[in-house]
Amino acid sequence: MNPKQGGHAVVIGASMGGLLAARALADHFERVTLLERDHFPEDAGESRKGVPQGRHAHGLLGQGRLVLEQLFPGFTADLEQQGAARGDLAGESLWFHSAGFHCKHDSGIVGLLASRPLLEANVRRRLLAMEKVTAITGVDVVGLLAQRGVHEVRGVQLCKLGDEGAVQELAADLVVDASGRGSRLPAWLADLGVDAPREERVEVALRYTTRVYRRKFEHSDGMKAIVKAGTPANSRGGALLYIEDDRWILSMGGYAGDYAPTDDAGMLEYARGMGAPQFAQVVEHAEPLSEPLTFRYPASMRRRYEKLRHFPAGLLAFGDSICSFNPVYGQGMTVAAMESLALAAALARGRDNLARRFFKRAARIVDIPWTIVIGNDARILGIERPNGRANRMLGAYLDRLHIAATHDPNVAGAFLRVANLMAAPTALLTPAMLWRVWQGSRANRHARLEPVRVRASLSERVA
Repeated sequence: MNPKQGGHAVVIGASMGGLLAARALADHFERVTLLERDHFPEDAGESRKGVPQGRHAHGLLGQGRLVLEQLFPGFTADLEQQGAARGDLAGESLWFHSAGFHCKHDSGIVGLLASRPLLEANVRRRLLAMEKVTAITGVDVVGLLAQRGVHEVRGVQLCKLGDEGAVQELAADLVVDASGRGSRLPAWLADLGVDAPREERVEVALRYTTRVYRRKFEHSDGMKAIVKAGTPANSRGGALLYIEDDRWILSMGGYAGDYAPTDDAGMLEYARGMGAPQFAQVVEHAEPLSEPLTFRYPASMRRRYEKLRHFPAGLLAFGDSICSFNPVYGQGMTVAAMESLALAAALARGRDNLARRFFKRAARIVDIPWTIVIGNDARILGIERPNGRANRMLGAYLDRLHIAATHDPNVAGAFLRVANLMAAPTALLTPAMLWRVWQGSRANRHARLEPVRVRASLSERVA
Protein backbone atom coordinates (compact mmCIF):
# COMPACT_ATOMS: atom_id res chain seq x y z
CA MET A 1 0.00 0.00 0.00
CA ASN A 2 1.13 3.54 -0.71
CA PRO A 3 2.24 4.81 2.72
CA LYS A 4 0.76 8.23 2.01
CA GLN A 5 -2.77 6.82 1.99
CA GLY A 6 -5.07 6.34 4.97
CA GLY A 7 -6.20 2.95 6.13
CA HIS A 8 -9.97 2.88 5.44
CA ALA A 9 -12.11 4.05 2.52
CA VAL A 10 -15.91 3.90 2.40
CA VAL A 11 -17.99 3.85 -0.80
CA ILE A 12 -21.68 4.79 -0.68
CA GLY A 13 -23.51 2.65 -3.24
CA ALA A 14 -22.57 -0.72 -4.74
CA SER A 15 -23.91 -0.35 -8.26
CA MET A 16 -21.42 -0.30 -11.14
CA GLY A 17 -20.10 3.14 -10.20
CA GLY A 18 -19.51 2.17 -6.58
CA LEU A 19 -17.91 -1.15 -7.51
CA LEU A 20 -15.50 0.53 -9.91
CA ALA A 21 -14.62 3.24 -7.40
CA ALA A 22 -13.89 0.56 -4.82
CA ARG A 23 -11.63 -1.23 -7.28
CA ALA A 24 -9.45 1.87 -7.58
CA LEU A 25 -9.42 2.40 -3.82
CA ALA A 26 -8.38 -1.19 -3.13
CA ASP A 27 -4.92 -0.50 -4.55
CA HIS A 28 -4.38 2.44 -2.19
CA PHE A 29 -6.12 1.64 1.12
CA GLU A 30 -5.79 -1.15 3.65
CA ARG A 31 -9.58 -1.56 3.83
CA VAL A 32 -12.47 -0.63 1.55
CA THR A 33 -16.10 -0.90 2.69
CA LEU A 34 -19.07 -0.77 0.33
CA LEU A 35 -22.38 0.42 1.82
CA GLU A 36 -25.52 -0.59 -0.08
CA ARG A 37 -29.26 -0.31 0.62
CA ASP A 38 -30.08 -3.45 -1.37
CA HIS A 39 -29.20 -7.05 -0.62
CA PHE A 40 -27.26 -8.69 -3.43
CA PRO A 41 -29.20 -11.36 -5.36
CA GLU A 42 -27.85 -14.91 -5.34
CA ASP A 43 -28.63 -15.35 -9.04
CA ALA A 44 -26.15 -13.46 -11.23
CA GLY A 45 -28.88 -12.77 -13.78
CA GLU A 46 -31.37 -11.29 -11.31
CA SER A 47 -31.99 -7.55 -11.31
CA ARG A 48 -31.76 -5.57 -8.08
CA LYS A 49 -34.59 -3.42 -6.80
CA GLY A 50 -32.26 -0.45 -6.50
CA VAL A 51 -31.29 -0.65 -10.18
CA PRO A 52 -34.65 -0.52 -12.03
CA GLN A 53 -32.89 0.38 -15.25
CA GLY A 54 -30.99 -2.91 -14.97
CA ARG A 55 -33.99 -4.68 -16.49
CA HIS A 56 -33.48 -2.80 -19.74
CA ALA A 57 -30.90 -3.00 -22.53
CA HIS A 58 -27.40 -1.94 -21.56
CA GLY A 59 -24.41 -1.34 -23.77
CA LEU A 60 -20.85 -1.76 -22.56
CA LEU A 61 -18.92 0.44 -24.97
CA GLY A 62 -15.65 -0.71 -26.47
CA GLN A 63 -13.61 1.55 -24.19
CA GLY A 64 -15.51 0.27 -21.16
CA ARG A 65 -14.68 -3.34 -21.98
CA LEU A 66 -10.98 -2.47 -22.33
CA VAL A 67 -10.93 -0.77 -18.92
CA LEU A 68 -12.79 -3.63 -17.22
CA GLU A 69 -10.30 -6.05 -18.73
CA GLN A 70 -7.48 -3.93 -17.30
CA LEU A 71 -9.07 -3.76 -13.85
CA PHE A 72 -10.14 -7.41 -13.79
CA PRO A 73 -7.88 -9.46 -16.11
CA GLY A 74 -9.81 -12.22 -17.88
CA PHE A 75 -13.14 -10.41 -17.42
CA THR A 76 -14.25 -10.90 -21.03
CA ALA A 77 -13.45 -14.63 -21.01
CA ASP A 78 -15.24 -15.06 -17.66
CA LEU A 79 -18.41 -13.52 -19.08
CA GLU A 80 -18.22 -15.63 -22.24
CA GLN A 81 -18.14 -18.77 -20.11
CA GLN A 82 -21.41 -17.61 -18.56
CA GLY A 83 -23.14 -17.09 -21.90
CA ALA A 84 -22.13 -13.56 -22.88
CA ALA A 85 -20.95 -12.94 -26.43
CA ARG A 86 -18.06 -10.98 -27.80
CA GLY A 87 -18.03 -9.64 -31.33
CA ASP A 88 -16.72 -6.95 -33.64
CA LEU A 89 -18.92 -3.91 -33.14
CA ALA A 90 -19.00 -3.16 -36.87
CA GLY A 91 -18.68 -6.67 -38.30
CA GLU A 92 -21.27 -8.39 -36.09
CA SER A 93 -23.53 -5.46 -35.29
CA LEU A 94 -25.69 -3.12 -37.36
CA TRP A 95 -25.86 0.63 -36.71
CA PHE A 96 -28.84 2.44 -38.20
CA HIS A 97 -28.76 6.21 -38.49
CA SER A 98 -30.72 8.74 -40.51
CA ALA A 99 -29.45 7.54 -43.90
CA GLY A 100 -29.67 3.82 -43.24
CA PHE A 101 -27.28 1.16 -41.95
CA HIS A 102 -23.60 1.95 -41.62
CA CYS A 103 -21.59 -0.48 -43.73
CA LYS A 104 -20.40 -3.68 -42.07
CA HIS A 105 -16.65 -4.11 -41.75
CA ASP A 106 -14.00 -5.45 -39.37
CA SER A 107 -13.36 -2.51 -37.06
CA GLY A 108 -11.19 -4.22 -34.46
CA ILE A 109 -13.45 -2.79 -31.75
CA VAL A 110 -14.54 -5.69 -29.58
CA GLY A 111 -17.92 -5.55 -27.88
CA LEU A 112 -19.15 -7.67 -24.97
CA LEU A 113 -22.87 -8.43 -24.97
CA ALA A 114 -24.55 -9.44 -21.72
CA SER A 115 -27.38 -8.30 -19.47
CA ARG A 116 -26.69 -5.55 -16.95
CA PRO A 117 -27.28 -7.89 -13.95
CA LEU A 118 -24.70 -10.38 -15.28
CA LEU A 119 -22.13 -7.64 -15.90
CA GLU A 120 -22.65 -6.12 -12.46
CA ALA A 121 -22.64 -9.48 -10.68
CA ASN A 122 -19.29 -10.41 -12.19
CA VAL A 123 -17.67 -7.09 -11.34
CA ARG A 124 -19.02 -7.46 -7.78
CA ARG A 125 -17.79 -11.07 -7.51
CA ARG A 126 -14.29 -10.19 -8.68
CA LEU A 127 -14.14 -7.15 -6.40
CA LEU A 128 -15.38 -8.90 -3.24
CA ALA A 129 -12.86 -11.68 -3.83
CA MET A 130 -10.20 -9.12 -2.88
CA GLU A 131 -9.30 -9.46 0.80
CA LYS A 132 -9.30 -5.71 1.35
CA VAL A 133 -12.90 -5.21 0.18
CA THR A 134 -16.07 -5.93 2.16
CA ALA A 135 -19.71 -4.98 1.65
CA ILE A 136 -22.44 -4.12 4.16
CA THR A 137 -25.92 -4.40 2.66
CA GLY A 138 -29.33 -3.33 3.90
CA VAL A 139 -28.04 -0.02 5.27
CA ASP A 140 -28.79 3.61 4.50
CA VAL A 141 -26.20 6.37 4.81
CA VAL A 142 -27.99 9.31 6.44
CA GLY A 143 -25.15 11.81 6.80
CA LEU A 144 -21.47 12.55 7.01
CA LEU A 145 -19.22 12.58 10.06
CA ALA A 146 -18.02 16.18 10.02
CA GLN A 147 -18.44 19.42 11.91
CA ARG A 148 -20.07 22.45 10.33
CA GLY A 149 -17.41 24.90 9.28
CA VAL A 150 -14.63 22.27 9.48
CA HIS A 151 -13.91 21.18 5.93
CA GLU A 152 -12.93 17.60 6.65
CA VAL A 153 -15.06 14.43 6.56
CA ARG A 154 -14.15 11.66 8.98
CA GLY A 155 -16.69 9.00 7.98
CA VAL A 156 -20.44 8.44 7.63
CA GLN A 157 -23.58 8.05 9.69
CA LEU A 158 -25.68 5.03 8.77
CA CYS A 159 -28.60 2.97 9.96
CA LYS A 160 -30.05 -0.40 9.12
CA LEU A 161 -33.13 -0.27 6.93
CA GLY A 162 -36.18 -0.72 9.13
CA ASP A 163 -34.29 0.60 12.16
CA GLU A 164 -33.90 4.25 11.21
CA GLY A 165 -33.77 5.39 14.84
CA ALA A 166 -30.46 3.66 15.60
CA VAL A 167 -27.80 5.73 13.85
CA GLN A 168 -24.30 4.29 13.82
CA GLU A 169 -21.00 5.90 12.95
CA LEU A 170 -18.41 4.42 10.63
CA ALA A 171 -15.05 6.17 10.58
CA ALA A 172 -13.15 6.50 7.31
CA ASP A 173 -10.15 8.30 5.89
CA LEU A 174 -11.99 8.80 2.59
CA VAL A 175 -15.70 8.70 1.73
CA VAL A 176 -16.72 8.29 -1.93
CA ASP A 177 -20.34 9.01 -2.82
CA ALA A 178 -21.35 6.72 -5.69
CA SER A 179 -25.05 6.66 -4.85
CA GLY A 180 -26.16 7.86 -8.29
CA ARG A 181 -28.22 10.70 -9.71
CA GLY A 182 -30.32 10.81 -6.52
CA SER A 183 -27.22 11.56 -4.44
CA ARG A 184 -27.83 13.48 -1.21
CA LEU A 185 -24.31 14.87 -1.23
CA PRO A 186 -25.34 18.42 -2.28
CA ALA A 187 -27.67 18.60 0.74
CA TRP A 188 -25.00 17.19 3.05
CA LEU A 189 -22.55 19.81 1.81
CA ALA A 190 -25.10 22.53 2.57
CA ASP A 191 -25.45 21.15 6.11
CA LEU A 192 -21.70 21.62 6.52
CA GLY A 193 -21.84 25.18 5.25
CA VAL A 194 -20.24 24.26 1.92
CA ASP A 195 -21.62 25.48 -1.41
CA ALA A 196 -23.42 22.83 -3.44
CA PRO A 197 -22.21 22.33 -7.02
CA ARG A 198 -23.97 24.05 -9.89
CA GLU A 199 -26.25 21.63 -11.75
CA GLU A 200 -26.85 21.49 -15.48
CA ARG A 201 -29.99 19.76 -16.73
CA VAL A 202 -31.21 18.90 -20.19
CA GLU A 203 -34.89 17.92 -20.17
CA VAL A 204 -35.54 15.02 -22.56
CA ALA A 205 -38.85 13.48 -21.42
CA LEU A 206 -37.60 10.08 -22.56
CA ARG A 207 -39.45 6.81 -22.11
CA TYR A 208 -38.70 3.37 -23.50
CA THR A 209 -40.20 -0.09 -23.40
CA THR A 210 -38.23 -3.32 -22.99
CA ARG A 211 -39.02 -6.98 -23.55
CA VAL A 212 -36.92 -10.15 -23.66
CA TYR A 213 -37.36 -12.66 -26.50
CA ARG A 214 -35.98 -16.02 -27.59
CA ARG A 215 -33.25 -15.35 -30.15
CA LYS A 216 -33.02 -17.04 -33.55
CA PHE A 217 -30.41 -16.57 -36.24
CA GLU A 218 -32.91 -15.53 -38.89
CA HIS A 219 -34.12 -12.55 -36.86
CA SER A 220 -30.96 -10.64 -37.77
CA ASP A 221 -28.95 -12.82 -40.17
CA GLY A 222 -26.71 -13.75 -37.27
CA MET A 223 -25.95 -10.20 -36.14
CA LYS A 224 -25.51 -9.87 -32.38
CA ALA A 225 -26.71 -6.29 -32.02
CA ILE A 226 -28.91 -3.83 -33.91
CA VAL A 227 -28.75 -0.21 -32.73
CA LYS A 228 -31.01 2.52 -34.07
CA ALA A 229 -30.26 6.12 -33.09
CA GLY A 230 -32.89 8.79 -32.59
CA THR A 231 -32.70 11.67 -35.07
CA PRO A 232 -34.40 15.04 -35.57
CA ALA A 233 -36.55 13.38 -38.23
CA ASN A 234 -37.46 10.33 -36.16
CA SER A 235 -36.88 10.48 -32.44
CA ARG A 236 -37.45 6.75 -32.04
CA GLY A 237 -34.35 4.89 -30.99
CA GLY A 238 -33.61 1.48 -29.64
CA ALA A 239 -31.33 -1.49 -29.24
CA LEU A 240 -31.78 -5.16 -30.00
CA LEU A 241 -28.96 -6.92 -28.16
CA TYR A 242 -27.86 -10.49 -27.65
CA ILE A 243 -27.75 -11.49 -23.97
CA GLU A 244 -26.90 -14.73 -22.22
CA ASP A 245 -29.02 -17.89 -22.63
CA ASP A 246 -29.49 -17.12 -26.34
CA ARG A 247 -31.97 -14.30 -25.80
CA TRP A 248 -32.67 -10.89 -27.24
CA ILE A 249 -33.27 -7.88 -25.05
CA LEU A 250 -35.20 -5.26 -27.00
CA SER A 251 -35.54 -1.69 -25.79
CA MET A 252 -37.16 1.00 -27.93
CA GLY A 253 -38.63 4.38 -27.19
CA GLY A 254 -38.62 8.07 -27.90
CA TYR A 255 -38.95 11.62 -26.68
CA ALA A 256 -41.74 14.03 -25.94
CA GLY A 257 -44.69 11.68 -26.08
CA ASP A 258 -43.57 9.39 -28.93
CA TYR A 259 -43.38 6.38 -26.62
CA ALA A 260 -43.52 2.65 -27.29
CA PRO A 261 -46.74 1.00 -26.04
CA THR A 262 -46.71 -2.15 -23.93
CA ASP A 263 -49.43 -4.15 -25.72
CA ASP A 264 -48.45 -6.56 -28.51
CA ALA A 265 -50.21 -4.73 -31.34
CA GLY A 266 -48.96 -1.33 -30.20
CA MET A 267 -45.38 -2.54 -29.86
CA LEU A 268 -45.45 -4.02 -33.35
CA GLU A 269 -46.83 -0.84 -34.90
CA TYR A 270 -44.21 1.20 -33.06
CA ALA A 271 -41.42 -1.15 -34.15
CA ARG A 272 -42.50 -0.82 -37.79
CA GLY A 273 -41.89 2.90 -37.48
CA MET A 274 -38.33 2.48 -36.20
CA GLY A 275 -36.78 2.38 -39.66
CA ALA A 276 -34.63 -0.69 -39.00
CA PRO A 277 -36.78 -3.71 -39.96
CA GLN A 278 -35.21 -6.14 -37.47
CA PHE A 279 -37.11 -4.57 -34.58
CA ALA A 280 -40.48 -5.40 -36.11
CA GLN A 281 -39.18 -8.83 -37.18
CA VAL A 282 -38.46 -9.74 -33.56
CA VAL A 283 -41.64 -8.23 -32.11
CA GLU A 284 -43.80 -10.03 -34.68
CA HIS A 285 -42.12 -13.44 -34.83
CA ALA A 286 -39.92 -14.05 -31.77
CA GLU A 287 -41.12 -15.88 -28.67
CA PRO A 288 -41.52 -13.40 -25.79
CA LEU A 289 -39.88 -14.47 -22.53
CA SER A 290 -40.95 -11.55 -20.34
CA GLU A 291 -43.67 -8.98 -19.99
CA PRO A 292 -42.98 -5.50 -21.37
CA LEU A 293 -41.49 -3.02 -18.91
CA THR A 294 -41.18 0.76 -19.22
CA PHE A 295 -38.54 3.18 -17.96
CA ARG A 296 -38.83 6.96 -17.75
CA TYR A 297 -35.88 9.33 -17.82
CA PRO A 298 -36.75 13.00 -17.38
CA ALA A 299 -33.42 14.76 -17.82
CA SER A 300 -29.68 14.39 -18.19
CA MET A 301 -27.94 16.00 -15.24
CA ARG A 302 -24.38 17.12 -14.49
CA ARG A 303 -23.06 18.45 -11.18
CA ARG A 304 -20.07 20.74 -11.59
CA TYR A 305 -17.96 19.69 -8.61
CA GLU A 306 -14.82 20.73 -10.48
CA LYS A 307 -16.01 24.36 -10.36
CA LEU A 308 -16.21 24.54 -6.54
CA ARG A 309 -13.57 26.67 -4.84
CA HIS A 310 -13.84 24.74 -1.56
CA PHE A 311 -14.58 21.06 -0.97
CA PRO A 312 -14.15 19.02 2.23
CA ALA A 313 -11.08 16.83 2.56
CA GLY A 314 -11.77 13.13 2.86
CA LEU A 315 -14.73 13.24 0.46
CA LEU A 316 -15.38 12.62 -3.25
CA ALA A 317 -18.31 12.16 -5.64
CA PHE A 318 -18.14 9.53 -8.38
CA GLY A 319 -20.01 8.17 -11.40
CA ASP A 320 -23.68 9.14 -11.74
CA SER A 321 -23.36 11.30 -8.63
CA ILE A 322 -21.30 13.61 -10.86
CA CYS A 323 -23.09 13.12 -14.17
CA SER A 324 -26.12 11.08 -15.22
CA PHE A 325 -26.35 10.63 -18.99
CA ASN A 326 -29.37 9.93 -21.16
CA PRO A 327 -29.18 6.10 -21.04
CA VAL A 328 -29.93 5.55 -24.74
CA TYR A 329 -26.31 6.44 -25.50
CA GLY A 330 -24.98 3.63 -23.29
CA GLN A 331 -22.20 5.74 -21.77
CA GLY A 332 -22.71 5.42 -18.01
CA MET A 333 -20.80 2.22 -17.26
CA THR A 334 -17.93 3.16 -19.53
CA VAL A 335 -17.55 6.63 -18.02
CA ALA A 336 -17.51 5.09 -14.53
CA ALA A 337 -14.79 2.67 -15.63
CA MET A 338 -12.71 5.54 -17.01
CA GLU A 339 -13.23 7.52 -13.79
CA SER A 340 -11.91 4.51 -11.87
CA LEU A 341 -8.58 4.85 -13.69
CA ALA A 342 -8.63 8.61 -13.05
CA LEU A 343 -9.21 8.04 -9.34
CA ALA A 344 -6.34 5.55 -9.18
CA ALA A 345 -4.03 8.05 -10.92
CA ALA A 346 -5.04 10.84 -8.54
CA LEU A 347 -4.50 8.62 -5.47
CA ALA A 348 -1.07 7.62 -6.73
CA ARG A 349 -0.02 11.22 -6.05
CA GLY A 350 -1.28 11.16 -2.46
CA ARG A 351 -4.27 12.68 -0.69
CA ASP A 352 -3.23 16.32 -0.71
CA ASN A 353 -5.79 18.31 -2.69
CA LEU A 354 -7.29 15.01 -3.86
CA ALA A 355 -10.79 16.30 -4.58
CA ARG A 356 -9.66 19.14 -6.82
CA ARG A 357 -7.28 16.88 -8.76
CA PHE A 358 -9.80 14.06 -9.19
CA PHE A 359 -12.72 16.31 -10.15
CA LYS A 360 -10.60 17.94 -12.84
CA ARG A 361 -9.70 14.54 -14.25
CA ALA A 362 -13.32 13.37 -14.06
CA ALA A 363 -14.54 16.54 -15.78
CA ARG A 364 -12.24 15.89 -18.74
CA ILE A 365 -13.67 12.37 -19.01
CA VAL A 366 -17.27 13.59 -18.79
CA ASP A 367 -16.86 16.49 -21.21
CA ILE A 368 -16.87 14.41 -24.41
CA PRO A 369 -19.88 12.13 -23.73
CA TRP A 370 -21.78 15.07 -22.19
CA THR A 371 -21.21 17.14 -25.31
CA ILE A 372 -22.39 14.24 -27.50
CA VAL A 373 -25.53 13.69 -25.42
CA ILE A 374 -26.72 17.27 -25.04
CA GLY A 375 -25.87 18.11 -28.64
CA ASN A 376 -27.79 15.23 -30.18
CA ASP A 377 -30.73 15.54 -27.78
CA ALA A 378 -31.00 19.26 -28.51
CA ARG A 379 -31.11 18.49 -32.26
CA ILE A 380 -33.80 15.83 -31.77
CA LEU A 381 -35.97 18.11 -29.65
CA GLY A 382 -35.32 21.27 -31.65
CA ILE A 383 -33.83 23.08 -28.66
CA GLU A 384 -31.73 26.09 -29.61
CA ARG A 385 -28.26 26.03 -28.03
CA PRO A 386 -25.52 28.67 -27.79
CA ASN A 387 -23.65 29.06 -31.08
CA GLY A 388 -26.80 27.97 -32.87
CA ARG A 389 -25.50 28.56 -36.40
CA ALA A 390 -22.33 26.53 -35.77
CA ASN A 391 -24.37 23.71 -34.25
CA ARG A 392 -26.71 23.67 -37.25
CA MET A 393 -23.71 23.45 -39.58
CA LEU A 394 -22.30 20.61 -37.50
CA GLY A 395 -25.67 18.82 -37.63
CA ALA A 396 -25.76 19.12 -41.41
CA TYR A 397 -22.23 17.74 -41.59
CA LEU A 398 -23.18 14.75 -39.42
CA ASP A 399 -26.10 14.04 -41.75
CA ARG A 400 -23.62 13.86 -44.62
CA LEU A 401 -21.28 11.73 -42.51
CA HIS A 402 -24.01 9.15 -41.95
CA ILE A 403 -24.68 9.04 -45.70
CA ALA A 404 -20.98 8.43 -46.38
CA ALA A 405 -20.84 5.82 -43.59
CA THR A 406 -23.37 3.63 -45.40
CA HIS A 407 -20.62 2.58 -47.82
CA ASP A 408 -17.25 3.90 -46.52
CA PRO A 409 -15.80 1.75 -43.70
CA ASN A 410 -13.26 4.45 -42.80
CA VAL A 411 -16.05 6.92 -42.05
CA ALA A 412 -18.20 4.31 -40.30
CA GLY A 413 -15.23 3.15 -38.21
CA ALA A 414 -14.27 6.69 -37.20
CA PHE A 415 -17.82 7.38 -36.03
CA LEU A 416 -17.88 4.09 -34.12
CA ARG A 417 -14.64 4.91 -32.30
CA VAL A 418 -16.05 8.26 -31.19
CA ALA A 419 -19.36 6.68 -30.12
CA ASN A 420 -17.42 4.11 -28.07
CA LEU A 421 -15.37 6.85 -26.34
CA MET A 422 -12.18 5.55 -27.95
CA ALA A 423 -11.54 8.79 -29.85
CA ALA A 424 -12.43 12.45 -29.43
CA PRO A 425 -15.16 13.95 -31.66
CA THR A 426 -12.43 16.02 -33.36
CA ALA A 427 -11.43 12.78 -35.12
CA LEU A 428 -14.50 13.33 -37.32
CA LEU A 429 -13.29 16.78 -38.36
CA THR A 430 -9.79 16.12 -39.68
CA PRO A 431 -9.07 17.27 -43.27
CA ALA A 432 -8.89 13.66 -44.45
CA MET A 433 -12.24 12.82 -42.84
CA LEU A 434 -13.92 15.96 -44.16
CA TRP A 435 -12.79 14.96 -47.67
CA ARG A 436 -14.08 11.39 -47.30
CA VAL A 437 -17.44 12.64 -46.00
CA TRP A 438 -17.79 15.14 -48.84
CA GLN A 439 -16.83 12.57 -51.46
CA GLY A 440 -18.93 9.83 -49.88
CA SER A 441 -22.07 11.91 -49.50
CA ARG A 442 -21.66 13.27 -53.05
CA ALA A 443 -21.24 9.79 -54.54
CA ASN A 444 -24.41 8.74 -52.75
CA ARG A 445 -26.25 12.04 -53.24
CA HIS A 446 -29.54 10.31 -53.97
CA ALA A 447 -29.64 8.83 -50.44
CA ARG A 448 -32.59 10.11 -48.49
CA LEU A 449 -32.72 10.85 -44.81
CA GLU A 450 -35.63 9.52 -42.80
CA PRO A 451 -38.87 11.46 -43.27
CA VAL A 452 -39.98 13.66 -40.41
CA ARG A 453 -42.16 11.73 -37.95
CA VAL A 454 -42.00 13.70 -34.69
CA ARG A 455 -42.28 17.43 -34.17
CA ALA A 456 -43.08 18.03 -30.51
CA SER A 457 -44.13 21.36 -29.08
CA LEU A 458 -42.20 22.85 -26.20
CA SER A 459 -44.98 22.01 -23.75
CA GLU A 460 -44.91 18.39 -24.88
CA ARG A 461 -41.13 18.17 -24.50
CA VAL A 462 -41.25 18.95 -20.80
CA ALA A 463 -44.51 17.16 -20.02
